[in-house]
Amino acid sequence: MRVEHSFEQRLSLSSRPAPREHLDPKARTLWRLSGLLSAAPLVLLCAGAVWVLLRLDVHPALAVAPVIAACVAALVGVILVPDLQYRHWRYEIGEEEVDLQYGLVTITRTLIPMARIQHVDTRRGPLERRFGLASVILYTAAGASEIPALAGGVADSVRDRIAALANTRDDL
Repeated sequence: MRVEHSFEQRLSLSSRPAPREHLDPKARTLWRLSGLLSAAPLVLLCAGAVWVLLRLDVHPALAVAPVIAACVAALVGVILVPDLQYRHWRYEIGEEEVDLQYGLVTITRTLIPMARIQHVDTRRGPLERRFGLASVILYTAAGASEIPALAGGVADSVRDRIAALANTRDDL
């Protein structure tokens, strides 16, 4: 079940407390580096546009506008967004369900019943391995959900706990 709420609606929700568990603090560094790697091609493309615009005798102030805009967007994506993502990401593993909460503008709350989980994996990409992190992927018939950026040992124990709880529901 997926429920999305705006920030104002989230403040008024009191029927269920927010999940208690946080991601590993290294998630912010991982997301900053990922954002930097994602922004680099855009900045290079804009720099190429500046070169073309200068060759077409466009006023220099107008020619550099795309690079300035790309750099501002990259800075926001690299400096501010990872902190906000980290602050809003929460999860909790209960006996009956996995509770996920994340989002920046729209807060998404996902409750995944243990009885619906078909299997669970851990994933460690190259950057995650560099920072000693892993993601836990939960698979249901409706698709996959992810708990990103957990410390390696925490990810393994979360995966094992969910797998054990999901398997005990097989007799339903």
